[in-house]
Amino acid sequence: MLKKHVKTYNSSMLMFHQMIIVTILLTPVLFFGDFSNLKSELPLLMLVAILTTAIGHTMMVNSFKHFSISTASIISSVQPIFGIIIAYLFVNEIPDFNTFIGGSLILLTVIIESIRSKK
Repeated sequence: MLKKHVKTYNSSMLMFHQMIIVTILLTPVLFFGDFSNLKSELPLLMLVAILTTAIGHTMMVNSFKHFSISTASIISSVQPIFGIIIAYLFVNEIPDFNTFIGGSLILLTVIIESIRSKK
């Protein structure tokens, strides 16, 4: 849906409109969820929201100008690998063998798709 609007509108504005719609749709969750620990976790939650969600999604929407939707989606699948690396660096969580296999498959797919999209 965004591909046709990327050429006309700024990707940050498209992200803003998406977030408004998601906020409206998820507002009922506020009445049923348990948010007792939210105050202590809010600074880290905001950091993750800004870095990985807002900036990352805006960059992905902006990439629609240069790549097809399928290519941009495959390339964005590298995100779990970044999560694994961040978990290793900051939480000292050591990935198991299956995680390495999965990460390798993701990287291989991204590399193949990147080479294919250049042709």
